[in-house]
Amino acid sequence: MKSFRSHLSEKFKDLEFKKYYEEEKHLLALGVKIAEMREKLGMSQKELAKQCNVTQQQLSKIENGVNCNLLTFLKVSEALGLSVNLQ
Repeated sequence: MKSFRSHLSEKFKDLEFKKYYEEEKHLLALGVKIAEMREKLGMSQKELAKQCNVTQQQLSKIENGVNCNLLTFLKVSEALGLSVNLQ
């Protein structure tokens, strides 16, 4: 039986798989950062969603790394005082 790491290493040989894996990894990292900042500020999802004029469900999707609308992402980031840096 293969370990997960061994299986993943094998899958990374497929460049398309690797590309999509990295994209999902970045989305999840952004979502975690947003959730951490929200919690640091002592806000609930419902409170932040209301402040951003988005639904709590939309905010939950962002925090869970589900692809979201860029405008929604920017609203949430701004409300948390996070800057989006494009380099």
